[in-house]
Amino acid sequence: MSTIPQSASQSSYQPIIPKDFNANQPKTIKLYPLSNYTFGTKDAQPEEDPSVVSRLERLETHYKEHGMRRTCEGILLCHEHKSPHILMLQIANAFFKLPGDYLQAEDDEIEGFKTRLNDRLAPVGSQFSGEGVNDEWQIGDTLAQWWRPNFETFMYPYIPPHCTRPKECKKLYFIHLPRTKVLSVPKNMKLLAVPVFELYDNTQRYGPQLAAIPQYLSKYNFEYLDEEGNTIAETPGIGDASSGGAKVVAGDVDMHAGTNGVKEEAA
Repeated sequence: MSTIPQSASQSSYQPIIPKDFNANQPKTIKLYPLSNYTFGTKDAQPEEDPSVVSRLERLETHYKEHGMRRTCEGILLCHEHKSPHILMLQIANAFFKLPGDYLQAEDDEIEGFKTRLNDRLAPVGSQFSGEGVNDEWQIGDTLAQWWRPNFETFMYPYIPPHCTRPKECKKLYFIHLPRTKVLSVPKNMKLLAVPVFELYDNTQRYGPQLAAIPQYLSKYNFEYLDEEGNTIAETPGIGDASSGGAKVVAGDVDMHAGTNGVKEEAA
């Protein structure tokens, strides 16, 4: 899954480094270890609807008043043992979902999504202080859009040809986690780090939307860092920026692009 860079290798037998294999590649993503993040709890957030029927009825009411409902969910990535893990909420020890929720009709998409993420995961009160407390969310690429053509449970990663007025659109965003962050979870939920290999092709347990996340992430290369920010592993074939290969890094670190020596400081 990953290659140990020469600077972190403890073996005298070094791997053969291929030519750069990073053409037209999205940003390389830096992943920090799960141990860098602090987790707390806050008051429970019970589900708004007692049943699936009531949820669909509320969706129908929303559609009649405001049109298609907009839902945003975030994919938060860290790593354990040099393997990508996704932070997911578990409800009632059985149901998994990504952080996020539907937007209010008047909300701006990105700002409304940040509000929803804060509702779910931002710490409250003075329980925590210091770095990573209530930092701004870094909303990255839209990785997928799922459409609900009717007032029913089925959603599709495309709009069926007979559907001209979908009832809901759910967007999955990549959320860039900084080096450290404090997350507070409602007491009636758990925040679990689920490895991508557990999700892959596992629709029976996670459903088609979550089971497809490994495919969404496959377009990225990953660079795995330790608690101090040193690279301990990386995706094979991402090239070496010092030798002219393109290496663009997302997050709060330097970014190098192309072979012309351009260097930008990310916020």
